Amino acid sequence: MPADGGIGAPNKRREDVRFLTGKGKYTDDLNRPGQAHVIFVRSQVAHGNLTAVNTDEAAAMPGVIRIFTGADFAEVGGLPCGWQVTDRHGEPMQEPAHPVLAQGKVRHVGDAIAAVVAETADQARDAAEAVEVEIDELPAVVDMKAALAADAPKVHDDLSSNLCYDWGFVEENKAAVEEAFANAAHVTTLELVNNRLIANPMEPRVAIGDYDAAGGDSTLYTTSQNPHVIRLLMGAFVLGIPEHKLRVVAPDVGGGFGSKIFHYAEEAFCTFAAKALERPVKWTSTRSEAFITDAHGRDHVTTIQLALDADNNFTAIRTDTHANMGAYLSTFAPSVPTWLHGTLMAGNYRTPLIYVNVKAVFTNTVPVDAYRGAGRPEATFQLERVIDKAARELGVDPIALRRQNFITEFPYATPVAVEYDTGNYVATMDKLEEIADLAGFDARRAESAAKGKLRGLGVNCYIEACGIAPSNLVGQLGARAGLYESATVRVNATGGLVVMTGSHSHGQGHETAFPQVVADMIGIDPSMVEIVHGDTANTPMGMGTYGSRSLAVGGSAMVRATEKIIAKAKKIAAHLMEAAEGDIELKDGQFSVAGTDKSVAWGDVTLAAYVPHNYPLEDIEPGLEETAFYDPANFTYPAGAYACEVEVDPDTGKVTIERFSAADDFGNIVNPMIVDGQVHGGLGQGIGQALLEHAVYDEDGQLLSGSYMDYAMPRADDVPFYTVDHSCQTPCTHNPLGVKGCGEAGAIGSPPAVVNAVVDALRSAGHDVTHIDMPLSPHRVWQAMQA
Repeated sequence: MPADGGIGAPNKRREDVRFLTGKGKYTDDLNRPGQAHVIFVRSQVAHGNLTAVNTDEAAAMPGVIRIFTGADFAEVGGLPCGWQVTDRHGEPMQEPAHPVLAQGKVRHVGDAIAAVVAETADQARDAAEAVEVEIDELPAVVDMKAALAADAPKVHDDLSSNLCYDWGFVEENKAAVEEAFANAAHVTTLELVNNRLIANPMEPRVAIGDYDAAGGDSTLYTTSQNPHVIRLLMGAFVLGIPEHKLRVVAPDVGGGFGSKIFHYAEEAFCTFAAKALERPVKWTSTRSEAFITDAHGRDHVTTIQLALDADNNFTAIRTDTHANMGAYLSTFAPSVPTWLHGTLMAGNYRTPLIYVNVKAVFTNTVPVDAYRGAGRPEATFQLERVIDKAARELGVDPIALRRQNFITEFPYATPVAVEYDTGNYVATMDKLEEIADLAGFDARRAESAAKGKLRGLGVNCYIEACGIAPSNLVGQLGARAGLYESATVRVNATGGLVVMTGSHSHGQGHETAFPQVVADMIGIDPSMVEIVHGDTANTPMGMGTYGSRSLAVGGSAMVRATEKIIAKAKKIAAHLMEAAEGDIELKDGQFSVAGTDKSVAWGDVTLAAYVPHNYPLEDIEPGLEETAFYDPANFTYPAGAYACEVEVDPDTGKVTIERFSAADDFGNIVNPMIVDGQVHGGLGQGIGQALLEHAVYDEDGQLLSGSYMDYAMPRADDVPFYTVDHSCQTPCTHNPLGVKGCGEAGAIGSPPAVVNAVVDALRSAGHDVTHIDMPLSPHRVWQAMQA
C-alpha cells in the first residue's frame, strides 16, 4: 500500500467532511437576491387534447408575478435529443417535438401545462391549484406491443405511428444467424422483462434561473451531471443563448444514477423566465413530482435465443426487444437500447454470430433514458439468464458452460462491432469461486433445509463498455456531441495545484481520487491538489460524468495536462541547476540532475515560474498552467463474475439474500476504498431491481407506484454484507492510467445473479420453474411455486 496517499492508496474521501457535517452546498441551498418561485401545473391525465387554460383567478391571487403557458413558448425551441438512431432500413428515427410547456396536447401524467411564478413557493402553489385546465381526454397507450397496433392511439399526431425506430444490428449478419439457428444442435429461448425503474437520487432536481440585465448574461444553477452539455443543449437549441452569454453551475449534487444527465424542461423554463421577469426564478422538485418528471430507466421486453452445437459451444444469439421511450425522446434515450445494449450482447463469450433487433416505442408514460449501467444491464440480464436456462436444459453445470465459451485471447473483435482490448474471464471466475466459497455451498444448502428454507446459488458474468468514446466513432453512430474530456492544471507559485475538470462529481469521490493521480505523478501530497468542477465559467468544456468515464477519460485528460506541466517544470529546473533538460528527473517532489547530487524542490521551481529571476524570459514563458483534451481510442471493458446465495421461504415466497460475492476486473485501481463503495452501491441498486423496485402504470397511464408507499426501495436489511474483490487486474491498454471504470458494474452484474439464485432454489425443491420476471416479490415467487 503506497505510503504517500497516491495511486493505489485507500485515502478517505475528503469531500465527506463537508457532507457529513451539513456544510455541503446543494442547489436548493442557494438563494439569489430577489428570487421568485415557480410551481408547475401538471397534467393529471396521460393523454388528451388541451382545450383551455384559464389563469384569470390564479393571476389575481396574492404574490403572483406571472403565469406562463405553452403560448409563451411558441417561438422557443423544444428540448433536443442528443442522439439520432438510424433504423435497419436506413431511415432516421421519428423525432417528435418536446415543448417546454405543453402545446395543444398532454402526453403523460406530469406533463407541464403552465407555470406559476410568485413571490413565495407557497403563494405559487396556491395559485397553481386555482389554474383551470380543460382537457379532452384520449385513450392512453401504455403497453408497447399494443402501441404498435395499426389502430392504436398515436402519442404524437404528426408521426406516422408510435414506432420511434426499428433497429437491426448487425443487419448483414441476419441471414447467417438464421442459418446457424437452423443448424443448431440445441436452441434455448427465453422471454423476459427488464422492469421499469425510477432513479430516486437522494436530492430531488432543482433549477434556479438568473439574469443580469446589465450584461445580458444568463445563469442556470442546476442539479446536473454535465453542466457543459446542458449549456450547449439549452443555449443553442432551446433558448438561442450564445454560450458566452450563458453560465451553468452544478454545485454539490446529491446523486444522479443517470437521471441528472439530461436536459429538462424546468431548467429551460427557469432560465427563460428569469430573463422575461428580470429576476431570479427558483424551482425545487417535490418527491412526488420526481416520480412523474425524472426520466425513468430500463423497461424492455425481450425474447432471446441461444444456439449451441453438439459440443455445447455457442454458435449464435438473436434477440427481439421492445424498448419504451415514453412520451418524448429524452437526451440520450435512443442510444440506450441500441448502441449501449446491442454492442454488448457478446458478453464474455465467443459467439461468432449475433443479431439484435430493437423496436423503440412511444407510450403515454414518463420518458425513459439512461439509468445506472444504461443498456449494459439489459444486455447482461438477458444473456446471463438464457445461458443459465440453457445449462439446465442441457443438464450441464452453469459455470462449466460459461467457462467453456469464455473469450481467452485478446484483443478480441466481437461480431457486434466492438473490440475488447484486454481481460481475463477465467481468472475472475477462479477468484469468484474462491471468495464465494462455492465448494461449501452444499453444506450451507443443507443448513437452510434444516430450517425449512430453500437455498439457491446464482452465478453469472458481465462485461460492460465504459468511457462512451471515441468521439469520431460515436459520431458515426448518431451522437450529436463529442465525448472527449478536458482538464486544466494550474500550478500556484507556492506549489499547490488547482485542477479544473469538465467531469462532475455527484458521489463518485472525484475530489479525493483525482488529486491522487496528479500528486502521484509529481510526488507531492494529494492535499496540495484541489479539484474544481461544475461551473462552466471556470472549467474547460467537458462532457460530464456518466458511463463510468470520469477516471478513464477525465482522469486521462488530467494526466496529459500534468505531463505538460512537468515538461515545462523540467525546463525551468534545468535552468535553475544549469543542466541539460534531458538530464532532469522528477521524483518525490524533487527535480534532480541524473548522475549528480544536484536537486531543487518542486516548490522552488513553481516559484521560479512566477518570479522568473533566474532564467531568460525569451526562452520560457512565465507561469505554469496547461490544458489538455483527451479523446480515447476505444471504450474500456470492465468485466467480472458474481455469485449470489438466497434463502426462499416456501410458505410465503419471501427471498432473503444470504451471501453476495463480486470479483471484478477494473484494470488499475486508484483508490480501492472508493472502488469498494461504488461496487457496494451498484449491488444495492441491482438487488433493488431484482427483488423490489417496479414503476407500474395502469391501462389509463396512471403511475400506480408514484410514491415510497408503493415503490419499494431497498433498505439496509434487504442487502447482505458483500464480499468484493478487484485483484484480477488486466489494465486497459489505451489510456495512460490503465483504468477501466467501476461505477456501474454492481448494478449490471447483480440482477441476473439474484434471479439465477432464486430459480435454482425453487428447482432444487422440485418446482419446474425456468424464469420469474423481476422484481421477484414474495407474491411472484409464491405464484411460481404454486404453478
